[in-house]
Formats: sequence, C-alpha cells, structure tokens
Amino acid sequence: MGAPIAVSAAPGLSLKVTGPDSVNTVEALKVVATITNTGDETLKILNDPRGPLSKLPTDTFAISEASGARPAFSGVKAKYVPKTAAAAGESAYTILAPGQQIKVEHNLAEAYNFTNSGAGAYSVEARNLFYIVDSSSKVVPIYADAEAHTAKVSGTLSVTRPIISKRATFKGCTSSQQTSLNSAASAAQTYAANALSYLNSHTSSTTRYTTWFGTYTAARHTTVTSHFSSISSNVFSSFTFDCTCTESGTYAYVYPDTFGTVYLCGAFWSAPTTGTDSKGGTLIHESSHFTRNGGTDDHVYGQSAAKSLATSNPTQAIDNADNHEYFAENNPAQS
Repeated sequence: MGAPIAVSAAPGLSLKVTGPDSVNTVEALKVVATITNTGDETLKILNDPRGPLSKLPTDTFAISEASGARPAFSGVKAKYVPKTAAAAGESAYTILAPGQQIKVEHNLAEAYNFTNSGAGAYSVEARNLFYIVDSSSKVVPIYADAEAHTAKVSGTLSVTRPIISKRATFKGCTSSQQTSLNSAASAAQTYAANALSYLNSHTSSTTRYTTWFGTYTAARHTTVTSHFSSISSNVFSSFTFDCTCTESGTYAYVYPDTFGTVYLCGAFWSAPTTGTDSKGGTLIHESSHFTRNGGTDDHVYGQSAAKSLATSNPTQAIDNADNHEYFAENNPAQS
C-alpha cells in the first residue's frame, strides 16, 4: 500500500453583505458584513482600512444600480502599510478560528452620496481582498468568496458631515504629539519643496522618477509636477491635526474635500520623522489625497507594491498617494 497523501491546511474566507431591502433615507442604509473562516486553520486577518473589517468610512463597497449608476464616494482615504500593521500587535488583527465569524456594521451614508446617481435598487458588494499574517509572519493576500446585497434607496440621498472648526490646530493631541506633529509638518514642507525643485530641474527620464512613476512621458511628468506644485504651496503647520483615531495599524486618513484636516492614527506615532513611511512622508501622502492637490487615490500600499505599480501601470502610479510619498522621501536616495 502506498504512503498516505499529506493534506495541507487550506485557508478560506467567505464574505456576505446583509441589510435592509429598502430605505427612504440614505442614513438608514446600514449594512452588515459577515466574514467567516471557512478553512481549517486559524487566521490572523489584518484590519485593512479599505476592507470590511475596519469601520473607517473608506471606499470598501462596490455599489451600482442596474443602469450602471454609482454613488459618489465621499468618505476617507487612509495611509496603510500591511507589513507595518502586521508588527503593530493584536489590535491590528482580527483572529478567526475555523468556522468562526465576525459581523461588522457599516453606515454607507458616511462614505457614499447618492444625489447624482439617484434613487434605485443598488447592489452592494464588499471588497473581498484580505491580508492574513501566516505562521512565518509573512503578509499573504487572500480573496473571500463574496455575496452581495441589493437595497432600494429613495428619499434623502446624502447626509451632511459636520466640519471640524479650523480654529484649532490640534484636536485631542497630547503635548508630545503636538511636538511630533510640528516636526512632521516641517519635514513635509521640506519634502514637498525638494520634490518640486527636483521635478522642475529634471525634465527627462531619471532613476528616481522612473522608480516611482514609471516610464517617462512629458504629460505624466507635468501631472506629477502639478501635484507637487500644489502640495508645496500648502502650509503644513497651519493644518488641523486630529489625534483621536484609534485604528492601531493605520497611519492617517483625510476626507479629500476637507482640505487641511488630517486624522492621525496608531501607526503614525511610531514612525520616524523622516525616511521611508515617515511622519513627514505620511503628511505628503495625505496631502496628495486632497482634491485641490490633485486628489490621488490608493491603488496599492507599501514600497514594493508602489515600485511594481510604476513598472506595470504608470498611469495609476501618478495617481497613487504612496508613489508620491516615496518619491518625496527618496529613501534610499536616488538621483
């Protein structure tokens, strides 16, 4: 008789969205994402702010009506590095044993505005890419089997978000946090000025440019230069800094249309002032998200993913916040 065949453990997740069948105000459009461990091993899942395990109002859901209409995203864009989060301790994970599930409620009104897309029956599908930390502490992507929910939306199609008063520079920040932020603002100002100066004086292909933004074209160079021209004109020391975020694995986030207000989270405080994934660089990342500075997106997170994006998709690289941050930090230095 032959030797028994070894059966390896197979990680698996399912993701189901449930909620009301119909609402007459978008404020009542609260859905529940149920994440279930369908495999045969315990999973340590990172609480990625873009995913359904996080309650931050990020662009976690694909929402569309049969006609193709989609609500406008009005939520937050965050800086997050999975490798950093993996080292941040248990509060940055959700741990699910085989067969175990967790339910997370999301208020879609906090992240989506249905005014222009209009009333209708909308399919709501959650982002199904998760990152697990395996036994060797490696971050591994895993896709969940997903099930969408359909809800009829009518009546009031958007909510007004309260705006933080610009009178205060710091909200909920300790004195040591304020000191750190003053240093970060100064570092960001220097990064932005140096990046703009470099772009203005290097109008052809260079190693530094192609590493972060891919194949050189004059049009893409002009776009990146316009972003840094806007970012460099920001006075970082006059921003409003809110230190009340409790997401331990996330660095920071902003509402792109609320210029000058940055929310700082757990990973920010352990970052160096300058260098890769630094406090100063984080402010460049977040500032690039502001609509008036070009309104970058988060296509990928982390230095290696940003380098790969520059090679595979330069058009997305010049729209990716981390590529702007790493270009500005220039660490290790490139000419």
